[in-house]
Amino acid sequence: MSSPINMITLLKMEIIKQTKELVQITMPITNETKQPMGYLHGGASVTLAETAASVGGLLYIDKETSNVFGIEINANHIKAKKDGLLQAFAKPVHIGKSTMVWDIRIYDEMDELVTISRCTLGVKEKRKN
Repeated sequence: MSSPINMITLLKMEIIKQTKELVQITMPITNETKQPMGYLHGGASVTLAETAASVGGLLYIDKETSNVFGIEINANHIKAKKDGLLQAFAKPVHIGKSTMVWDIRIYDEMDELVTISRCTLGVKEKRKN
């Protein structure tokens, strides 16, 4: 059975590690992650960062009764890239009942910093039908 198409599969992300202390996800720089001038699109880096935070956030909730959603994210793009492999490392800063804050650092294959991001997740109870 094949996996559903979503941002993780579309952008070829691979979850390497997922613990409550650290989430690590890789993403190759491909044509789909570049802007028209051929460089890594900042939005692709932000997508990788929010994905890493969200994967981590899911580890802290009861998925039967709650969901996590990104409610705020910022990013500082430190280095431009045209190709290579990105690695996002997300660590929790605050885990609360209704919000979580995650620090995400994205590095390239040379272990050079590409993006620094902070993502706030909201925790919301699922609606009862």
